[in-house]
Amino acid sequence: MQKQEQEKEKRPIRILVAKLGLDGHDRGALVLARAFRDAGMEVIYSGLFCTPEQVAKMAIDEDVDVVAMSLLNGAHLTLFPRVAKLLREKGRDDIILLGGGIIPEQDKPLLEKEGILGNFGPGTPLSRIIEFISEEVRKKRLNK
Repeated sequence: MQKQEQEKEKRPIRILVAKLGLDGHDRGALVLARAFRDAGMEVIYSGLFCTPEQVAKMAIDEDVDVVAMSLLNGAHLTLFPRVAKLLREKGRDDIILLGGGIIPEQDKPLLEKEGILGNFGPGTPLSRIIEFISEEVRKKRLNK
């Protein structure tokens, strides 16, 4: 294993918290960003009103392990899969994608089929989300 890969395995989890589309409600995303930071993760916040292309570019440029996408406006079936597709096209299907926000139960399997995991809703304990992320990154790093 190369030294660079070894360092990447030991580094803190790098996570992009992304607000996509025309959803201007970021309180939950900011709470998550702070919780991730407090859990020892390196957090990059996208800001509001990002396109899937911007989120994919940020994820690649920042060399993140995880993109946590948040939407409260119902466009999750369009925007989340678009981010996944763009990352796959760039050869970065190694980045873990998480969904969160107002996501109906019937939509969760559709998102999971596209590679978007978690799909956490309002009221999910922060500790559960952090544990989920930590476990997914651990599994991904062990399978390299």
